Amino acid sequence: MDTRRNSWLVWSVGVFAYLVAVLQRSSFGVAGLDATVRFHAAPAVLSTFVVLQLLVYASLQVPVGLLLDRYGAQRLILVGGLTMAAGQLLLAVATGLPAAFLARTLVGAGDALTFISVLRVMSAWFPPRRVPVMTQLTGLIGQFGQVLSAIPLVALLHGPGWTAGFASTAGLGVLALVLVLAVIRDRPPGAAAPMSEGRQPRMWHSLRAAWLTPGTRLGFWSHMGTQFSGTVFALLWGVPFLVAGQGLRPAEASVLLTVFVLAGIAVGPFVGEFTARHPLRRSWLVLTVIGITAAVWTAVLALPGPAPRWLLVLLVVVLAVGGPGSMIGFDYARTFNPGGRQGTAVGIVNVGGFSASVFVVLAVGLVLGAVAGPAGYTPAAFRVAWCVQYLVWGIAVVGVLRSRQLARRRMAEDGVVVPPLRVALARRRAVRVSAR
Repeated sequence: MDTRRNSWLVWSVGVFAYLVAVLQRSSFGVAGLDATVRFHAAPAVLSTFVVLQLLVYASLQVPVGLLLDRYGAQRLILVGGLTMAAGQLLLAVATGLPAAFLARTLVGAGDALTFISVLRVMSAWFPPRRVPVMTQLTGLIGQFGQVLSAIPLVALLHGPGWTAGFASTAGLGVLALVLVLAVIRDRPPGAAAPMSEGRQPRMWHSLRAAWLTPGTRLGFWSHMGTQFSGTVFALLWGVPFLVAGQGLRPAEASVLLTVFVLAGIAVGPFVGEFTARHPLRRSWLVLTVIGITAAVWTAVLALPGPAPRWLLVLLVVVLAVGGPGSMIGFDYARTFNPGGRQGTAVGIVNVGGFSASVFVVLAVGLVLGAVAGPAGYTPAAFRVAWCVQYLVWGIAVVGVLRSRQLARRRMAEDGVVVPPLRVALARRRAVRVSAR
């Protein structure tokens, strides 16, 4: 089998491992009512599972990146899959909250090991020109794990029951482990290993070098500004906002979440192709995504009553673009760092969006509790609570502009000058006119 066919096989198994990780990540969310009965816990207690999982995932990104540079991707995917399978098996037999919290901690830790390791494998097996599109496809196909949790897992929970449902997800994780062990290799045969892999470099030196690279910080702020709003909406506060804040029926809210997933899948390849074709203009796409997201949220929140359905659909579609937009951050990490510390750089970038998501999840909940009080979720309370997003967007935009300036200064020192956008557009128009 030639290297090209091998690359697609390796990538397919990596995507399957990530898809299973997304299934494990989202499995508890579809079992909320069942969990309330099984653990005799109030919904407020169960909501802490979301925050716990995000905290574990975000806090492990930098350590995982350092380990990835040292030990390679296959080992980390295997350890991550084994950890998630153990967590799901523990949750299958758990009858109390302490065991359930430990189980979800294991799932969050294993999940943290998976995605950036799969990206590392994909970058090693495909030529650089194709990496941005393949990155988008990896992230988007993996999201079908949410479909597995929403349909087959729910059927198992309402049929054979809790133990059979979560034990089945653990079994699927074991299948992914077997495939990863049999198929995935860190790099094609004969390819040189990254300089740091297999050695014992000073981890903090690698971390410092990655963070001091302006392109890494540009990826960090890009990921932060584009990713968090859609994550918070889809993971926790979207359905309560649509139902209690906008007057939709639960079935209508579910349809909009389906639109969210499908829109992200449709947009992703175009974002990847733009990134590949215009690597010097990636930041403009990032700023555009942030600006449009903030503008549509402003239109929804400024209305005194429920927003019209078309505006809510537009909001969901715009939020979906944030996922593909955040992948540009990983492309910055790849292109501005040598192979020996790309894992560390990608880990730093991934912290951006998920740390912002943790902050906004908590902040929205606190503001809702303070504003609504005993009245519970009200439209007015949601309008105030969602405004915490503007603080994060402001910080991210400032970070993007400043780090972009530093990155371009570094590029100029290396002989790569990025002309102002107006100059580049004028040159392109002149070329088109002369071609006629």
